[in-house]
Parts: sequence; structure tokens; C-alpha cells
Amino acid sequence: MGQLIKNIDHSTPFELINLVEYEKGKVASLTLAQKPGVGVTLFAIDEGEGLSTHSAPGDAMVVILEGEAEVTIDGKAFRAKIGEGIVMPAEIPHGVKAITKIKMFLVVIKNA
Repeated sequence: MGQLIKNIDHSTPFELINLVEYEKGKVASLTLAQKPGVGVTLFAIDEGEGLSTHSAPGDAMVVILEGEAEVTIDGKAFRAKIGEGIVMPAEIPHGVKAITKIKMFLVVIKNA
């Protein structure tokens, strides 16, 4: 069958927050799974950087692991800080901007 989750040693404990590192002025990411119906990605986003407004074919759930972000959904802004999450609905414009440096866990679920 092969590994469905990649870029992590299997059967070994790890700290999710330490799997991706910040890069000055950039959005860094690490894809953990990418299949037709699901995507799982970790991001480290420098202060002031982000993911520009776009829409996706599936629901996208983000959980903030470190820092504080502004999440915009259909033109409405929300603040999310460490330990908080929000679901960005399918086909609705959304974006994320780092208020401070952030690390976030993103899961996208769509019909395969």
C-alpha cells in the first residue's frame, strides 16, 4: 500500500510544531498527505506574509499552532490565535495573513 502520510518518520513520536521552520519573508510548508480527497499541510508563515484570497473545492480547516493570524472568509475577517481553529467552507473565497509569525496545520477535505 505504501505510506499515506509522508515526510514524517512513522512509528516515532514527534512534535508537530517543529516539523516546519520559518523562512524570513516567506511562507514555508510541508505536505504530509495529498490524495484526491484530502490534503494535510503544515505551514510556517513569517509576520505579514500569508496565503492570498482564493477558493478551494473542499472544506479547509486551519488550526493555529503558534502565533496569531487573520483569517478572511467571504470578506469577513476573524482573528485566530494559538490553539484555535476555523473552517473555511468549500467554494467560498478565503485567505490567511500572519499578524505575528504563525505555524498552522491545514486539512482540506473534498469529494474525491
